[in-house]
Amino acid sequence: MKENAEQKSGHVTTRRLLDMKQNGEKIAVLTGYDYTIARILDRAGIDVILVGDSASNVFSGHTTTLPITVDEMIYHARAVVKGVQSATSRAMVVVDMPFMSYQLSEEEALRNAGRIMKEHECDAVKMEGGSSIAATVRRITDAGIPVMGHLGLMPQSIYKYGSYKVRAQEGAEAEELMKDARLLEESGAFAVVVEKIPSALAGEIARSLTIPVIGIGAGVECDGQVLVINDMLGLNREFHPRFVRQYADLNTIIEDAVGQYLEDVRSGDFPSPEESY
Repeated sequence: MKENAEQKSGHVTTRRLLDMKQNGEKIAVLTGYDYTIARILDRAGIDVILVGDSASNVFSGHTTTLPITVDEMIYHARAVVKGVQSATSRAMVVVDMPFMSYQLSEEEALRNAGRIMKEHECDAVKMEGGSSIAATVRRITDAGIPVMGHLGLMPQSIYKYGSYKVRAQEGAEAEELMKDARLLEESGAFAVVVEKIPSALAGEIARSLTIPVIGIGAGVECDGQVLVINDMLGLNREFHPRFVRQYADLNTIIEDAVGQYLEDVRSGDFPSPEESY
């Protein structure tokens, strides 16, 4: 994907995202974790597929994102990249660096980022944090690896926060978040996600940065939006936060389909003569 990115006129790159911001064109991002969904998202025209460490929750059933490993992220990313390549090859694929894959040292972070990029040909990695990771972001971007930042509510730090409440509501934290956003840009990040912060603050950050600001629970003034695919498709009945717009109720559709299948198998209606050899 990397070698012929420029040859694919439709392939979304970091330059394309910057142009979209400058032109006032909103950026649409969704998470993806497997080949089939990646093909669908790419064909639908999504700009960026984020292989999120939220796979820890929606695929493995963990209560936080912390348990997922680099190997597991690479497994999901490889499937997503293959899905995009088998469709239109339009979507940019960004991969989350999981908890403790970049916090130990700049060298360890660069090693893991390089491995993620090399083993499945994704377009970029994403990291959570501001001033604490600025030097690491610079080190990785200097090596030629694009980095997307993540500020506000940072799920990898959930035990530090103690809750999933809105971040940066107070002046001091809001000011620190603004400084961190500017620092990430100065360190070479090509975009930054802001999660669950006041809309006014998110808008101020988007206007103050030259790089795209992607919001999740951060209002409409961001340069783009990201949602977890399982949430927006209604696959999770137990989780429906305020910032998620549910575009389908696949939970009910799948349950109904499976129920009909059970009935047909048990009644002998399936398979029919036409469905048999």
